[in-house]
Amino acid sequence: MRIDVVTIFPEYLEPLNVSLVGKARARGLLDVRLHDLREWTHDKHNTVDDTPYGGGPGMVMKPDPWGEALDAVIGSGVQGEEPPVLVVPTPSGRPFTQELAVELSEKPWLVFTPARYEGIDRRVIEEYGDRLDVREVSIGDYVLAGGEAPVLVMVEAVARLLPGVLGNAESHRDDSFAPGAMADLLEGPVYTKPPEWRGRGIPDVLLSGHHGKIARWRRDEAFRRTVRNRPDLIERADPAAFDKKDREILSILGWGPGPDGRFGRVAPDVEE
Repeated sequence: MRIDVVTIFPEYLEPLNVSLVGKARARGLLDVRLHDLREWTHDKHNTVDDTPYGGGPGMVMKPDPWGEALDAVIGSGVQGEEPPVLVVPTPSGRPFTQELAVELSEKPWLVFTPARYEGIDRRVIEEYGDRLDVREVSIGDYVLAGGEAPVLVMVEAVARLLPGVLGNAESHRDDSFAPGAMADLLEGPVYTKPPEWRGRGIPDVLLSGHHGKIARWRRDEAFRRTVRNRPDLIERADPAAFDKKDREILSILGWGPGPDGRFGRVAPDVEE
């Protein structure tokens, strides 16, 4: 996969040289190219922003540098190959989810446009939206100083799904939010050696060697964590995804089916 990032702070993306992403780059599994937007400015101050039409606070990133930069990056592709997906980090975009990470991991080429200030002149998005697959994406309901941190988040989420990046190819299949994984439950607690640490042991079932009981315990713990931290995932889940044992643990946790069959909290004081 090829990933291009156009930014006014290439140094912010230095973490892409370490950990899984860095190893993937070193092994040739991921081709990451960083571009300084200011290289496409033509004044002595390398200006990339200006005041917004209509007034208001803040500055808006100018269309000219972005247009020239994106034309150059997109034009560097091999003729006849699939064009890139343009990923625009923005608080006003659609939520970035594991499902979207999987979808993007199947694309051969992504171009990220992390903005600063109040964002990029809208005409840039419209211009490239006429000829490319443009995704405006948000990593959460909060505002950051710029889009570089979201790029780091999204690139890592996508890169770890590429074949050969993780040591164990099955590692991501049971991730929280993995498509089809445990009915979109959060992952439960995990343990490793030593068997006792500061007077704290590990659940006996994990030492039992009984794979069926271990799998059931892990799923029950996933339900406990999901009910506690993300009850909305239970509320919107397809009831058909829950088997008899799932329904039993949900009942213990104070949840039951409503008139439409979907599960909701029926006993709010039940200890989780």
